[in-house]
Amino acid sequence: MATHPAARGLDDDCAVIAIGGETLVLTHDMMVEGVHFVPGQDAADIAWKLVATNMSDLAAKGAVPVGVLLGYMLGRDDARFLVGLGEALDHYGAPLLGGDTVSGPAGAQALGLTAIGRATHRPVPARSGAQAGDRVWITGPVGAAMLGLEALRAGAGNSLAYRRPRALLAQGQALAPMVNAMMDVSDGLLLDAARIARASGVTLAIDSAAIPIATPESRRAEALRWGDDYQLLFTAPAALAPPVPAHAIGHVLAATGSPLLLDGMPLSEADGLGYQHRAERD
Repeated sequence: MATHPAARGLDDDCAVIAIGGETLVLTHDMMVEGVHFVPGQDAADIAWKLVATNMSDLAAKGAVPVGVLLGYMLGRDDARFLVGLGEALDHYGAPLLGGDTVSGPAGAQALGLTAIGRATHRPVPARSGAQAGDRVWITGPVGAAMLGLEALRAGAGNSLAYRRPRALLAQGQALAPMVNAMMDVSDGLLLDAARIARASGVTLAIDSAAIPIATPESRRAEALRWGDDYQLLFTAPAALAPPVPAHAIGHVLAATGSPLLLDGMPLSEADGLGYQHRAERD
């Protein structure tokens, strides 16, 4: 088990370790064909998304990218993957430091990326710092990736939000000195809010009507449970105004027995709040 303090009890998106006068932030995300990307999808977009998802974890820690290590399973269009990888690494200023390449039997392609960052503020934000009395904020709308996947499958419409999400590194760095808890919304806003609540030992009371959505109003419930939007979800003292555009969507209460209250209704992870592999997914 991960007993080192840097692992934060596996209750967080990243490992955080102090070395000399620096604090390093390390994260590793994997993507599997048919789960995280559509079979036959442009390999350049797959590479972009693999980088962006890891950069988003660094963003939630207020970190500056240092570089990445790639674990790559050879696929159908390795040349296009390299194109997208170069575009993404240039965009985020994250050099490729190494990694490994393998071949495998025909089937679903699996990819992994380790991102290394340098903390810009200490203590480094965690999921576990939310305090009763905080306000709950999100940096932007949810549901855009859901619509993007539908457009991609239909072969019509704007699929960019799903294919090439953007990690909010600058926003995370600006927020890091003022937040009590922060994470990126990767598996669904409600599920990730419940994760902050559990890690912090509090209850998050969320006002569903206050949450900005990119979908028609009739699909609000879906948008709150869909992932891949990579907005930043954070809590901060009620008197503080965020230094970046953000929407207040609720407040933090002392623990009530449920991690989440949605419009006053108690909910837990068992209520289908977002996307999970088996019992849990980070």
